[in-house]
Amino acid sequence: MALRVLTPASKKASIYSDFHKDLTLSPVSNDLALIKDEDAVKESIKNLILTDPGERPMQPRLGGGIRNLLFENMTPGVLKLIEDRIQTTIKTYEPRARLIDVTVTTTFDDNQVGVRIVFYVVNNQQPIELDVILERIR
Repeated sequence: MALRVLTPASKKASIYSDFHKDLTLSPVSNDLALIKDEDAVKESIKNLILTDPGERPMQPRLGGGIRNLLFENMTPGVLKLIEDRIQTTIKTYEPRARLIDVTVTTTFDDNQVGVRIVFYVVNNQQPIELDVILERIR
């Protein structure tokens, strides 16, 4: 019977890691908890979409600028504009993701816009889906 020794080199190394946006503490180490790999990229894409240009200091162009479009009449043209802005934002500001498809739908009864984003994480061959619900909030 062979005994396998676990070394840092034999463990699966995380390629990408970020902090939780609410700075959650890890229950084990009492340090800041991390989001790793595809979850980190998903959270980053979601944050980029929900950020408006001018909202982040020192980065006036960062963000999707979608919040203003949620108050327009939801025509096919507006849905296409939302889709284009999401694609441009991801391609410009998230180098870890390779975009496959963006689908934007609306539910008129709930006043919501549903966004489904399908992408690859760099160095990963499996496509990942991210669903985001955009709502008008005043």
